[in-house]
Amino acid sequence: MKNKPYPITRRLLIQAGAASASLAAATALLAQPVRPQRVLRVGHQKGWLSILKARGTLEQKLTPLGVGVTWTEFNAGPVQLEALNVGAIDFGDVGEAPPIFAQAAGAPLVYAGATVPRPKLEAVIVPKGSPIRTVADLKGKRVGYNKGSNVQYFLMKLLEKHGLKYGDVQSVFLPPPDARAAFERGAIDAWIIWDPFLAAAQKTLDAQLLADATGIVNNRGYYFTSRDFATKNPDVLKLAIAEVNAIDTWAAKNKPAAAAELSSVLGLSREITELYLSRATFGTAVVTREILAEQQQIADTFFELKLIPRKLNLLHAAPVDLG
Repeated sequence: MKNKPYPITRRLLIQAGAASASLAAATALLAQPVRPQRVLRVGHQKGWLSILKARGTLEQKLTPLGVGVTWTEFNAGPVQLEALNVGAIDFGDVGEAPPIFAQAAGAPLVYAGATVPRPKLEAVIVPKGSPIRTVADLKGKRVGYNKGSNVQYFLMKLLEKHGLKYGDVQSVFLPPPDARAAFERGAIDAWIIWDPFLAAAQKTLDAQLLADATGIVNNRGYYFTSRDFATKNPDVLKLAIAEVNAIDTWAAKNKPAAAAELSSVLGLSREITELYLSRATFGTAVVTREILAEQQQIADTFFELKLIPRKLNLLHAAPVDLG
């Protein structure tokens, strides 16, 4: 016996339409991107954080935690710290000296991580054919560098080692792009700069290396955050430092591949990035009290030279605990 067709009533049509509309709405809702509950706002200079941004691995690790990531590029550390101070970023990379100036100004800064020493990645360079042949020859000369950056401390200790005082040179404060232009046209006699700007000047301007930081300063890189962000988001910071170190570990074992990737990210020639990485050392971890002691020495030097308004006590400022 054949089954009788089930009568399609107006009520059934209305119910089917409602169910279809509900399914469509649910599908559209699922298709929408999930809005992150938290956001890590990263400030960065051209370098390893640029690679981290290009790879997208930080986002991959933080998405399951409901954390989004935004990126803002800066040309030097001091500008990043200004952004931190006004609450525009939560995390960034910087050299040794800028955090000292920021902390002296009352910035709510804590150290989230530190690299191994990298003394060969900053140096004093002079134009090809320059009469400046030794550090002692810098006396009375115009020396360009970024004010408040790691190279300012390097200059102080370099001059001290060679029997000169900080005031024995004419300091010309210029950010890297302006300093390069001044160096190229002869407006400064020497330039103190870090990689990859250093390698670029050597390869494209035929700049001559006068002295790097070996035996003078450690030139660590630091990853910083605010006290408030560190207190509320230790899980986020722990993952961020782990991802930075993962790139360090990979680059140490794969320098040719790292040079190629860095070249693409920075828009520099492979020749420049290979020179940069040939003198680089790798490794990033949480900050220890021994590392804070190094920062204390920098702070004390700046205070003695009246470059900061008050004496800092960094040894009692415990680094952020990332677990």
